[in-house]
Amino acid sequence: MKKVPLSDQKDCIPMKQLPEGALTEVAAYFQVLAEPTRLQILNILRTGERNVGELAQMCGFTAANVSRHLALMTQQGLVDRESRGTSAFYKIADPSIFALCDLVCGNITRQIERTAERRAAFTTQA
Repeated sequence: MKKVPLSDQKDCIPMKQLPEGALTEVAAYFQVLAEPTRLQILNILRTGERNVGELAQMCGFTAANVSRHLALMTQQGLVDRESRGTSAFYKIADPSIFALCDLVCGNITRQIERTAERRAAFTTQA
């Protein structure tokens, strides 16, 4: 899956230019990402489409639980759903989600490193 840098999105409106009402939509999008199970599902879907049963087995959750998460992710446009026979298959709707997640993960890693350096300064004796 091709990674789309956040800066390469042509139709992206900077948050500072959004009207106040639109910020509610932005918050709802981030709220969907604020659940570890949904992040785990996104990571699995990074490798390709899966049905609910496969995702449930790979995550270690029930199919009902995974379906509930997928419904929210579909509603926010993170994943697409396609019915095939009696199964529903899910895939990433917008690969730029991974650029966003990678950016956040990088920021968290840097924060942890800075915290470790500050703590080390107190334990290191000259």
